[in-house]
Amino acid sequence: MSLVHNFPFFSILLCMVAGIFSSMLKKEAAKWVTLSVSLGVLVLSAFTLHLTLGLDDNYPFMMGHVPAPWGNEIRIGRLEALMATGVSAVLFLSLIAGFYHAPAFVSEQKTNLYCIMVDLALAAVLVLIYTNDLFTVYVFIEIMTIASCALVVVRQNGHTLVAITRYMIMHLFGSGLLLLGIAMLYGITGHLLMEPLGIAVRQLVLTGQYNGPLTVVIALITAGLAIKSAMFPFHGWAPDTYAFAPPLSSAILSGIISKAYIFVMIKFFYRVVGMELIISQQVHQFLFICGVAGMIIASVLAISQRDIRRMIAYSSVAQIGYVYMGLGMGNTAGVEAAVFQMLVHATVKSVLFLSTYELINVSGDRKRFRYLHGAGYRNVPAGIVFTFAAMSMVGIPFTGGFIVKLNLAISGMAFGGWVRALVLIALAMSTLLNAVYFLHTVVSIYRRPTQELVYPAVDPMPRYAAAAMLASLLLIVYLGVGSEPILQVIETGLKTFS
Repeated sequence: MSLVHNFPFFSILLCMVAGIFSSMLKKEAAKWVTLSVSLGVLVLSAFTLHLTLGLDDNYPFMMGHVPAPWGNEIRIGRLEALMATGVSAVLFLSLIAGFYHAPAFVSEQKTNLYCIMVDLALAAVLVLIYTNDLFTVYVFIEIMTIASCALVVVRQNGHTLVAITRYMIMHLFGSGLLLLGIAMLYGITGHLLMEPLGIAVRQLVLTGQYNGPLTVVIALITAGLAIKSAMFPFHGWAPDTYAFAPPLSSAILSGIISKAYIFVMIKFFYRVVGMELIISQQVHQFLFICGVAGMIIASVLAISQRDIRRMIAYSSVAQIGYVYMGLGMGNTAGVEAAVFQMLVHATVKSVLFLSTYELINVSGDRKRFRYLHGAGYRNVPAGIVFTFAAMSMVGIPFTGGFIVKLNLAISGMAFGGWVRALVLIALAMSTLLNAVYFLHTVVSIYRRPTQELVYPAVDPMPRYAAAAMLASLLLIVYLGVGSEPILQVIETGLKTFS
């Protein structure tokens, strides 16, 4: 085993150690540590991805000397390495673009705490991507929930307190369902590691034992993760949480955190129960219907918003619907499109929230559309980045969003009857609705402001922050024009995922 084989474990350990040091350092030093760790994780993940591309299968990394089924382990393959590289790249760019305005939302006394929570959130995301143990999944989901709450509540006002209360209630409910499902699954199989679990579940299916409890387990775990990832109609916690959190926190929560829950669900479907059982139990149809409903209804709700932050928050719910529609198709092409959408949405949504803050900042801290007129001229980089990100959300060619919709349409064409029709109609309606509210926003930020509106002078955005946003823009374009290698990694990664 080469040194690179250890990099996933080093990435997790690095984040945990950084959290300890961030608690002891001065606030500026803590920021630098967190930023450096995100860059370090990106480099380690990129090396891991390069390693896995040369392997025929994924490989396990034992946590200690006790083998399966009693020990704990992480399992690394192309798909895991790709996701780790993607989320660490998004986090690194988000921190560069968003750290400078953190003092406007985070007091000096809480800066270290904020950095600790970012470190813990990244560690939890990496664990959920790599782990091969269901109990470890539950433990780090709880760590990620606590870290996410702290990232929101550091901005203490009435809106955030109400939002975080709703967030905690919904997420604790989701955690309860998840824990109950894991406990029942352990009770009928005697395993927590995913490979032994998969073997035991297949044996139960062949013998016909515990059919009822197994159905309940699948329902509990799927529902728990769906709540946490803001799948419609369990999205009630998301709009206010994303809208009223500090901009950097919104970028992290909507762009990165929600994807970890969905990745765990995909891992559970493929590695534990098998897609054949998911299809036979018609779980995929439930996800498909919820995904389609979210794409349409959340987009309609986004159109009705007058606050740009809430519009983007509802857009996040709609975009998560694309992921669940792909998963709900139940075929390999649909899941590949869903995973690619996770990468695209992580990139686009994070930069949307950060560029939106810049547009609000040059508009006198006013969030309604009528006050944003001319904001694209007052902050040119933010206006350009927002426009290109909006184009990806709509699905304009040469952006990542276009590739997502194209692949979902191709996947839907493999079906006949109502599924094909519903996929194509949903994609068309959602694209039209996305165009309505994003075009309205782009027109607003470039419309000439009325003379009675006065905008106070603000400090220009630092060049490094603008550069990070423009780098995200280039990443969005790359996902549109250079998507083929990424899709190939996803395709081959899914083949070795089970």
